[in-house]
Amino acid sequence: MNVIPFDDPRLTAMGLLAETYAGISAKTHQSFATAGLSEIDFETLIRLARSPGQRLRMSDLAAQTGLSTSGMTRVVDRLEREGLVARQSCATDRRASYAAITQVGTDRLSGVIPQHLTDIETWFTGLLTPEQLGTFLDALRTIRDAVRPCATAGAETALPEADRRHADAGTKLIPAE
Repeated sequence: MNVIPFDDPRLTAMGLLAETYAGISAKTHQSFATAGLSEIDFETLIRLARSPGQRLRMSDLAAQTGLSTSGMTRVVDRLEREGLVARQSCATDRRASYAAITQVGTDRLSGVIPQHLTDIETWFTGLLTPEQLGTFLDALRTIRDAVRPCATAGAETALPEADRRHADAGTKLIPAE
């Protein structure tokens, strides 16, 4: 008879990751809501703000967020109606367009960042030593690069190798390094 290892550490790792993400998301939700942003709004704006030229091709933005192109179009449509994002045409490819953060978007993002950083420090990075945090970030990048190789689409090609690490738009949890 084949015994199922319910106590397998791989199951524990996945469970802890899911519980941690859900817990941190719950702790940071209020600061986004207060700023009139959803989690995907914040993720979209922070990725644009941290990208070269503060813009990304729509296809790259979709790849980075893990949304479908139609899902990202709906998010950008809504953010555009609020004046937080503007679409720009691509000079070299008429089929492509960019989403760019506007000054209004930058202002909205700037308004939420201080509280978000406090939340991150309180519920995440402040719980770790600098060494633990460095090791954890390296491990997350290794895993992210294997499971979501498009997570930095459009950002890494415009930067020198030494600066690519800082091009990570981060996860929903880490807006800057």
